[in-house]
Amino acid sequence: MNFPKANSFPQSTMRARSMGPNPLKLCEELLSYADIPAGAVVLDLGSGAGLTSALMSREYGFVVYAADLWSNPSDNMRFFEECGLTNRQAIPLKADATALPFAHGFFDAVVSIDSYNYFGRDQSYLGDHLLPLVKKGGELLFSIPGMVRDCHDDLPACLLASWTPEQLDYMHDMSWWRANLSQAEDVEIVDMREMACTREAWADWIECDNEYAEGDRAAVEAGALDYLNTIAVKLRRK
Repeated sequence: MNFPKANSFPQSTMRARSMGPNPLKLCEELLSYADIPAGAVVLDLGSGAGLTSALMSREYGFVVYAADLWSNPSDNMRFFEECGLTNRQAIPLKADATALPFAHGFFDAVVSIDSYNYFGRDQSYLGDHLLPLVKKGGELLFSIPGMVRDCHDDLPACLLASWTPEQLDYMHDMSWWRANLSQAEDVEIVDMREMACTREAWADWIECDNEYAEGDRAAVEAGALDYLNTIAVKLRRK
């Protein structure tokens, strides 16, 4: 696939700041399904080390709140400044996804790359914690690591080469996620599909020089991507 916006960041930066399959490419493909205007106020939920926030602010013109529980906001702010962004364009903060410190209706849109499966498996999460923060008519876009078909009852050996059954319980297929997201009121599931860049994003990730990428490499090289996909979700608040 062609990723002009993702590839505007040096490969060294992507590798140093990624925390999973190439988040820049996942984000660019996901936003190709979106209808979010420049100047929109966007929550980057589970923003990690700030790559997707910098992409959305610099390349799409969004005002981005980069919310993550585990990353250092000061480090992310330095990175944003290195990207030429000000604290009025990209705002980093430490926040728990279940206790986000924002007013109802604050955001025009929410984007979440490779993180929604950690907190969104609770069927009440979307309606109770996230949807109220979005304006009516606003979009929520998730890139969720998933399975082609749920196989928890008979996990393939290639998956177990890197991950435990408990870790794999964070991964589900499209029908599981549709049922989960359908529990919330006042939301429309506009689109749900497999993302095209999954294999490319994983290939970029396992080339990174860190222990987590190295740990995932065995499963990928054993054929895990025959069973794993990435699910793009586009929701609209009614």
